[in-house]
Amino acid sequence: MDTIEAILTRRSIRQYTAQRVPEDKVKRILQAAMYAPSAFNYQPWHFIVLDRKELIEGLIKVIPHAEMLKQAPLTIIYCGDTKLENNIDHIVQDCSAATENSLLAVHALGLGAVWIGIYPDKVTIEGLRKHFGFPENIIPVSAITVGFPAEVSQTEDRFNSSKIHTNKW
Repeated sequence: MDTIEAILTRRSIRQYTAQRVPEDKVKRILQAAMYAPSAFNYQPWHFIVLDRKELIEGLIKVIPHAEMLKQAPLTIIYCGDTKLENNIDHIVQDCSAATENSLLAVHALGLGAVWIGIYPDKVTIEGLRKHFGFPENIIPVSAITVGFPAEVSQTEDRFNSSKIHTNKW
């Protein structure tokens, strides 16, 4: 699958089969994440990979509106490290770029995923901090659930020329 096709056909998938995600695919997803652009190339990200059902389902108590965790065979949490980058805006941008790279890699690998926003919800951040024992310098920014799709999500045309402004508003 070429890059433009991956971008234009990727959709959020919330229903998964029970099949485990092979380790080589997990590594490719994380590799794609680590190749994301990063402000000043600080690469302040850390990744928590969850592949145990009881740990993934435990997140439902901490992350609101994340019922898709019940079926997900894999969840990745994207965290920023304030010791590597002290600007929270850059951390959020960098982790978001890593998250998007992961979503595209997931799609290209024939898997499905959905983005779960965490930052800036202080309650969710603190819940995850306690749940995993994060040090104070680690800030969870986002998560994705990953698995073999058990649903088909239709691609729609999102191109909207009225949102393009050339050389002036």
